[in-house]
Amino acid sequence: MKTYMAKPQEVERKWYVIDAAGKTLGRVASEAARLLRGKHKPIFTPHIDVGDHVIIVNAEKVRLTGKKAEKKMFIWHTRYPGGLRAINYATLLKTKPERAIERAVWGMIPHNRLGRKIFRKLRVYRGPDHPHAAQKPEPWEIKD
Repeated sequence: MKTYMAKPQEVERKWYVIDAAGKTLGRVASEAARLLRGKHKPIFTPHIDVGDHVIIVNAEKVRLTGKKAEKKMFIWHTRYPGGLRAINYATLLKTKPERAIERAVWGMIPHNRLGRKIFRKLRVYRGPDHPHAAQKPEPWEIKD
């Protein structure tokens, strides 16, 4: 018996909506990464993109446990000399909550060409509205 390997032309993609309101950042990110990667499908193949599209709404209502909002730092570099920047997650969630979720999901997918292709299927929106109604996205529940 041979191991089944999915082929890119055989993959059927769905659209899912995750409501992040009141959910923990890590749980939302890990569930989104799982859907993007395609690990919820029986045809999962590690070297092929078999995942689905994911829309995350209510990014501004995501929460962090403990004192992570004040103590955890979001760090980046501007690529100029002395360009190291850092802000805490409380400030980041007020100003750019989409970026906090994107960074968390990015850390959970492969860091290679396949990961970059997978990451392009993620859409994060601050509020409850999104412009992807034509794709008929299905709601995806996260058990907290």
